[in-house]
Amino acid sequence: MSVAMDTESTYSGYSHYSGHSKKAHRQGRDRHKSPRSKDGSRSEKSVTIQTPPAEPLLGNDASRAEEGQDDNWGETTTAITGTSEHSISQEDIARISKDLEDSVGLDCKRYLSLTVAAVLGLLVFLTPIAFILLPQILWRDDLEPCGTVCEGLFISVAFKLLILLIGTWALFFRQPKADIPRVFLFRALLLVLIFLFVFSYWLFYGVRILDSKDTNYQGIVQYAVSLVDALLFIHYLAIVLLELRQLQPMFTVKVVRSTDGESRYYSLGHLSIQRAALVVLENYYRDFTVYNPALLTASKSRAAKHMAGLKVYNVDGPGNNASGQSRAMIAAAARRRDSSHNELYYEEADHERRVKKRRARLVVAVEEAFTHIKRLQAEEQQKAPGEMMDPRETAQAIFPSMARALQKYLRTTRQQQYHSMESILQHLSFCITNNMTPKAFLERYLNPGPTLQYDRDRWFSKQWTLISEEAVTSGLQDGIVFVLKCLDFSLVVNVKKIPFIKLSEEFIDPKSHKFVLRLQSETSV
Repeated sequence: MSVAMDTESTYSGYSHYSGHSKKAHRQGRDRHKSPRSKDGSRSEKSVTIQTPPAEPLLGNDASRAEEGQDDNWGETTTAITGTSEHSISQEDIARISKDLEDSVGLDCKRYLSLTVAAVLGLLVFLTPIAFILLPQILWRDDLEPCGTVCEGLFISVAFKLLILLIGTWALFFRQPKADIPRVFLFRALLLVLIFLFVFSYWLFYGVRILDSKDTNYQGIVQYAVSLVDALLFIHYLAIVLLELRQLQPMFTVKVVRSTDGESRYYSLGHLSIQRAALVVLENYYRDFTVYNPALLTASKSRAAKHMAGLKVYNVDGPGNNASGQSRAMIAAAARRRDSSHNELYYEEADHERRVKKRRARLVVAVEEAFTHIKRLQAEEQQKAPGEMMDPRETAQAIFPSMARALQKYLRTTRQQQYHSMESILQHLSFCITNNMTPKAFLERYLNPGPTLQYDRDRWFSKQWTLISEEAVTSGLQDGIVFVLKCLDFSLVVNVKKIPFIKLSEEFIDPKSHKFVLRLQSETSV
């Protein structure tokens, strides 16, 4: 038979003896383990990856160890844990190596596409010039003289090529923002169309002009002008397909972060799934608050604390089945579940009280520090120009007066891993340089900002994985769901089509609003 009971209220008389026995057992176990650890012969089936000291691991007991930490600023970026929560097996190592190989393949594909596009663009711009120069080089003496109309066509070709060059540079020669898994369909279609078009012109030019050595030079120049005009029309088509087609909103997407449930809504036009994913990620870094895993450990620590308060004693001996222990644990947890909402309520109320208290202390400390800045500025106006301090030195001078209050507030709100001392000094010197108020300085710390506000090395995810049942090159449709996954969380995107709106008009006769007020001259008085 197994019995589950609360360890906080049972067997209190044996706590002293059990503490000594556990201590002796732990010391004996350490003595037996030390030779093995020195030899390094212990074999494990998994490899543990530890994060660098600049990014601490926030375990389940981070909130409990909050009050016992030292007040030194440097300790806010260090945590000591027994085991790491991030461990991978040999299969995961093989998968990571495969991802690295895939990334190398993506880089090769990107440079190959850029090379093909550059070679094709160079061919497009040199083709009209070659059409005009080849007859002058090969059969110059047999050509008919070029009149005024022919010379005017030279100016037309030059300006049209200049306009085409500027438009091509503005539309195509942009720094890529991301690597997409598949080829952009419309851009590939335009490249194929341009290649076929230029190839057809070269084929006609070789058969009808080069072979026959046509002497009508004005007709040859007119042929080159027609090529440039056609290229301009293709450029207009590229603007419509690549830029204008997606401007009209057709779909509404809901983006939900899987860890904390934060969501946003966006309107998109006719886009493929992979391009819609890029738009979602661009808006994510701007609109979503920074992902803070420390805020998600509260529920885990609360559940672990409830289960830690339960202990099972096997009074029937070691031969009893373990299923009875599981049933006893479940029954005891169900009895304690009734009071868990009260504990949650008081924990949240206490946390809000501490946040408000430390926020008030921080506001007062920052206001006093900025008042000291005004006194320093008044004193510096009386000094010589060579003795005045720059904003960086001023920030370093007043920072210690607010460091303790800011450190405690960031620890309470679990934001200390996103704000280093160097970044705070830079922000303070920036505020001093631009003569900003204390509220402007505190805005970054009192309210969690968007992801782009913080240090790039801490928030930027180098690789996202697009998971979709449909082909990523297909367009958006009503009801499509795809997932953008990174290392710590994922973004679930649900696509809904904007409904068709039927708007009718109703005419109201202006005369229907008129009325007549009749007053009786005779009254009862």
